[in-house]
Amino acid sequence: METKKVIILGGSSGIGKATADRFAKEGYRVFIGSSNRRKGNDVCAALVGEGHRAFEVDVRNSEHIGELAKWIETEVGGFDVLVNSVGVSQGMPALESEFEQWDNALQVMLYGTVKSCRLLVPLLKDGGRVIHITSIHRNRVENGSSAYGMAKAAITQFTRSLALELAPRGILANTVAPGFICTPMSIKAHGNELESDWFRDNYIKYNHLPLKRPGMPEEVAGVVWFLAGSDASYMTGSVVTVDGGLMITF
Repeated sequence: METKKVIILGGSSGIGKATADRFAKEGYRVFIGSSNRRKGNDVCAALVGEGHRAFEVDVRNSEHIGELAKWIETEVGGFDVLVNSVGVSQGMPALESEFEQWDNALQVMLYGTVKSCRLLVPLLKDGGRVIHITSIHRNRVENGSSAYGMAKAAITQFTRSLALELAPRGILANTVAPGFICTPMSIKAHGNELESDWFRDNYIKYNHLPLKRPGMPEEVAGVVWFLAGSDASYMTGSVVTVDGGLMITF
């Protein structure tokens, strides 16, 4: 049986890294796209199995994505699952920030997602899967996170469009929406927000987070793996929330 293959954009850190580890343990060949090639290589070197490879991919750069697509087409012919876990978290005011800085979140997460799909999905095998990591910010608002929230909301809607357009090929497209997850993105200038008094008081002491803890990247990776498998064969255009119950409270 031919070994299945997965492309994980943003696979050198956080949720993407945990997803790469899960797919490798399940027998997949893993191809990591990361803006930091060295970190991608380090992740690949630690994965179980053989044939894994890292590529330098800044998703704002169509040439980078095109080089990955060309290698896939030439060397392996196609692939089975596309996971997009690329993200940036740069809080800034909606009106009083430099537009280029504010717009970077959309250039990376929204337009990077669109560019990646346009170049890579044609190489995805019929019956394959597209899985995007969005966020509970897709329909929640936080000060300084307008661009981030807009990008995540747009990715969710874009994925629904993919679900409709790719259905004739049997390709399923879904999203995973994490809440507070222990990743490097949780580290802000003032420290780890998940270890702060603000987090403990608001989300643990006053019960706004029912499970009273942040999630681990592996817990999100498990849901990504589920969406890539046969048990999710009748799911497309869906959003699976992984937030410890945060969105059921008020």
